[in-house]
Parts: sequence; C-alpha cells; structure tokens
Amino acid sequence: MRVPILRTAVAPVVFGAMAAPSNADFVRQLAARVAAGEPAAVATVVRIHGSASARPGAKAIIDAQGRTVFGWVGGGCAESRVRDEALEAMRDGTPRVIVVDLDDEVLGVGMPCGGSMEVYVEPVLPAPKLLVLGHGAIAETLARMAGQLEFRVAVNDPLATAERFPTADERIVQDPEYAKIDCDADTWVVIATQHRGDYDALRAVLATEPAYVGLIASAKRAALVLDRLREDGVDPAALGRVRAPCGLDLAAATPQEIALSILSEIVQRRRGGSGGPLAESRSARGRRGE
Repeated sequence: MRVPILRTAVAPVVFGAMAAPSNADFVRQLAARVAAGEPAAVATVVRIHGSASARPGAKAIIDAQGRTVFGWVGGGCAESRVRDEALEAMRDGTPRVIVVDLDDEVLGVGMPCGGSMEVYVEPVLPAPKLLVLGHGAIAETLARMAGQLEFRVAVNDPLATAERFPTADERIVQDPEYAKIDCDADTWVVIATQHRGDYDALRAVLATEPAYVGLIASAKRAALVLDRLREDGVDPAALGRVRAPCGLDLAAATPQEIALSILSEIVQRRRGGSGGPLAESRSARGRRGE
C-alpha cells in the first residue's frame, strides 16, 4: 500500500501486553506516520494455534529501522521474526502472511511458548515521486498522467505555474541552478528542458541517486549532452543510468503519446515488467490472474 508524502514528526508509542491500544489509537498513529511520509509496516495477528501471548486482531506498527513503535503482537518468541519480515516487506513492497513458530527454540524464533501464530504483515510506503524538470506539452501531460498513477508530482521550471500544471503537488519556479532538487531512491526524474537546460539539469540530478533519470531528446542530442558530461568528469556509472532518449518504443508521434511512452517505461522498470506484449508474456498473464 502506498500513500502520499507530507512531512511531520512522529513520536513512538509502545504498548505492552497488558495495555493494548484501542483501534482509534492505532488509526491515529498510523495516520501520523502516513502524513510524515515515513515507511512503516503493519503486523496483525490473524490466527493462533496453542499457547500465544497475543490474540487474534492484535496489531503493531514497525518503522523502517525495525522498531515496534506502536502496539504489540508478542514478546521474544515473535518479535524478531515479525521485525525481519516487516523490514523485508518494506524493501520489496509486498504484503505477506507468515507463520511464527512459538514451540521450537532451536529452529524457531526464540524461547518456546508452546504454539504458533499467523501474522499478516503489510507495508505502508510513501507514494513514489515524479520530478519533472522543464515545461511544455509533454511535461504537462506527464504531470497530469502521473497523478492518476498515484505519483506525487513535482515540477521544477520557471514556467511551472498553476495554470500549466494544475494537478502538480509541488511547483518550483525560482531555481535556475537546480539547487532545490530533492531526489531519493523512489524519485523518478524526467528532464524536459528542451535542450536549453539539459546539461545543467542532468548534472544536478546525477549528483543524487534517484530511481530513474530520463532525458527527452533525440538520440543525437542526448549523445552530445552525455559526451560533454563525461568530458567534464561526471562518473561514467552515473551517466550509464540515464535513459536517453527515454520511454518505450511505441512509435509515439504526439506529445501525449510521448508522455505515455515515458510513463510506460517508468511503470515497467518500477514493477519489473518485461515491456513486451501481454499476449506473449505468460508471467504477465499470471500477474493479472488470467
């Protein structure tokens, strides 16, 4: 599950076995972490077998450091296994049901408790961010379509007005040297500076480590910009991350079709798809439940 990013501080609240939080407390704490844009995982006990200290319905919130910051789903017998699975769920974005063995201190997870329990672990992750540098019909379409794909959209350009980008979550209009670029491992960057700012924009973006860097340019123009960056000492490994020209080959002809091809590539890389036709992909049909 992915949610929008906002920024506030959240203090941990931990309950022991004898002081279970109410559902309202749980919702408030999770909502605060969602608002802060902090990755977390929710662990819920769904079934127990034999002896277990937690009960079905018990919940906990685990943060990105593996700490139980709210709630409780068991003590030493379960805590380390749930923590490890929560961290993995936050890494791969996949919910899971795990069986925690409470009866085997050698092959299980700690001191024997005399039973087992099933725990549903679900990641709660910030929304991915699309950062568009530039303006024009392609940039405007990218911003609009990305919002429909549940990206948080930021546009950095002197012409990034509300009239041109009404659906953008953030518009940066006074950043001629791209000093306000803020990228992390879940930021997807598209440079649409129409040649005039390609070099400066790419150099600024490559100083960070986003998930994706795409340059809208012809193959000839892209090669010229990348060669200049290479001559100016930019790390070849960083240059190798640039998708230029960006997008999948859809034979796109209009600005809207070009934007679609770029977002298609972003979705393909983010989800791990092949980019090929579904009719020819057995694994893709399986993912769609066909």
